[in-house]
Amino acid sequence: MSFSSRVKEELVSHAGTARHCQIAEIAAMISLCGRIVELRRKKLVIIHTENISVAKKYFTLMQKTFSIVADVSVRRNAYLKKSRIYTLAVQEETDVMRVTEALKLEGITGYLNEQDFLVNGLLVQSSCCKRAFIRGAFLTAGSVTDPKKSYHLEIVFTREKKALALQEMLGVFGIDAKVVVRKKYFVLYIKEGRQIVDILNVMEAHISLMELENVRILKEISGSVNRQVNCETANINKTVSAAVGQINDIKLIRNKIGLEKLPEDLEQTALTRLEHPDATLKELGDLLSPPVGKSGVNHRLRKLKLIADSIRGNEEEQYGNKDNQTWQSGGT
Repeated sequence: MSFSSRVKEELVSHAGTARHCQIAEIAAMISLCGRIVELRRKKLVIIHTENISVAKKYFTLMQKTFSIVADVSVRRNAYLKKSRIYTLAVQEETDVMRVTEALKLEGITGYLNEQDFLVNGLLVQSSCCKRAFIRGAFLTAGSVTDPKKSYHLEIVFTREKKALALQEMLGVFGIDAKVVVRKKYFVLYIKEGRQIVDILNVMEAHISLMELENVRILKEISGSVNRQVNCETANINKTVSAAVGQINDIKLIRNKIGLEKLPEDLEQTALTRLEHPDATLKELGDLLSPPVGKSGVNHRLRKLKLIADSIRGNEEEQYGNKDNQTWQSGGT
């Protein structure tokens, strides 16, 4: 079972105790996959879904909230042979009237599909009802990716107004959701792990929340370790590169003028570096007699580099003079 399916299974098992919250959750479901139809002066409240979790939750809520047993029918999807479409209908006139009154739709006449059905703000005034509505919306038209792969939660709408209304509702809980157009749909999405944890908390999917938090913590630890290793590797490379340059400078001085011609402190530092090419500045300082701090060792090595650079400069000057002499003699 995917992470998204596990979240929905948890939401199906969550049953709000307050009737007004149950109505808010039903309103979200009808808004996203339902319609109200009038046939022969008789109204029907119908939802269509391919998700059995939605069908289960809707059936349960209707029973608990209104003591209504919805009629259920199942048929195969004409395009996706393995998929099934669940249709749940409330047909009794008195039952339909109670549902439409509870959803603040008692004045509606004729056909009302999911594109037209905008939820009355009175149904989601309280914080608990907002939570229930968000839960119903995600259960009906939402999905979330496996946090081990990436962070992405989305809810798909057929109307922009509905997407923007839910975006505003999530903002009440400090969740910054975005809305984007994808083909003919409006997709509300969240891509930040911390925000997905927050919306799971709002929907009261606490088991899924803990699962996602565990993944987030492991990812953060892994990322921190990788950054530390990369930093240490970079420091090691920098140290090795510097040591190679220092050794080249010292060898040049030894070969050209001799280390014994250097002042005693520079000679000792040069010999110690040749004997310990992998030592850090601190380790190098500890090996000197008397011991010297990192800044002191660095100062001596810089002096050695200046001497080596001076030797290189003299060699280049001599080479240049020799070339000039050769050119002049060739020209005469």
